[in-house]
Amino acid sequence: MDLDNRIIKKIRWLVLYTVILLVAAWNYKVVFHYIGVAGNVILPFLIGGAVAFILNVPMSFLEKCIFCNKYMEKKKVAQKLARPVSLLLTLTLFVGLLVLLMFVVLPELGKTFLNLGGNIQDFLSDMQKKAMDMFQNNPSIVEWIGQIQINWESLFQNAVDFLKTGAGNVIGSTYTAARSIISGIMTFFIAFVFACYILLQKEKLRVQVTKIMYAFMKKEHVEKVMDICSLTYRTFSNFLTGQCLEACILGLMFVVTMNIFRFPYAMLVGILIAFTALIPIFGAFIGCAIGTFLILVINPMQAVMFIILFLVLQQVEGNLIYPHVVGNSVGLPSIWVLAAVSVGGSLMGIVGMLIFIPLVSVIYSLFRKYVYDRLKAKKIKIDGSICEKS
Repeated sequence: MDLDNRIIKKIRWLVLYTVILLVAAWNYKVVFHYIGVAGNVILPFLIGGAVAFILNVPMSFLEKCIFCNKYMEKKKVAQKLARPVSLLLTLTLFVGLLVLLMFVVLPELGKTFLNLGGNIQDFLSDMQKKAMDMFQNNPSIVEWIGQIQINWESLFQNAVDFLKTGAGNVIGSTYTAARSIISGIMTFFIAFVFACYILLQKEKLRVQVTKIMYAFMKKEHVEKVMDICSLTYRTFSNFLTGQCLEACILGLMFVVTMNIFRFPYAMLVGILIAFTALIPIFGAFIGCAIGTFLILVINPMQAVMFIILFLVLQQVEGNLIYPHVVGNSVGLPSIWVLAAVSVGGSLMGIVGMLIFIPLVSVIYSLFRKYVYDRLKAKKIKIDGSICEKS
């Protein structure tokens, strides 16, 4: 009788689920509307969680370095202030980087791009003159080259009109723009406060979430969830730390070497390569392409030398720095790294490239453990490419 009651209960839940699914499919527009509303409500909290995850990496490092020693552990006041002080130092560090970007890097970038327009004009005129000298024995080609004229004023006006049209389409009206700005500020403020709360109370929140899971889930399921969360955190934090440190080292190497060999745009190219190097595999080559174009406008020979310098530094970074800085932090074979970058980039762009490597690494680790457990249960030993039953 108990078995019949359990079966009847399952059938009732199945029927209820089917009815809800059919109603949702019939009124899919209303469902999507409410999903969008719910998404807008939880968006600040999702952003806050992501910000807290990123800030937790340097904050935990500072907390261990400053407060986790024999002298500080004896001071109760120091232990109480450890978390707030570490968070304040982390926020100060990020604000300092933003200030450095706004008042040091951006003026340099603006100056570079202002000079770039004139350099491109001089470069194209010089290339046109060299082409006419090269084909001086062929009057028709020389005449055709001489007729090539670029109306820079027209190009500039078209760019301004495009920006105006694009801005008008995006903004629409002053009211829409003001509302978007206010909404963005409120979202950022809520996300920032939520992130600070998570960082200051992360141990308490972890205990609360663990209690809830034990209350509503089986013990073995909770342990599996906790193991997966722990693996995910380690993988993402190691990847984030290693990738940022490796990008900074690579950018600094380019700034120093380009200044030594007197390449133009040393600071700009170094910063571009540092930022693009955050994208695994392809990122540094994007920075190389942009840097080559910038230098090509000034000096074609130096552009060739820059490509050689890039290949040399890439070998140094790939064979010496990357294995020691990043190492096997994600534990993912190269072929799956390439697959993760390709799939993540096609689905979510640059953000997808950054997220999918540690995400695929977590899935790969869990699936590998599952496979080995299955092989162990079947008493199968793997020696190279040969499977033998013990």
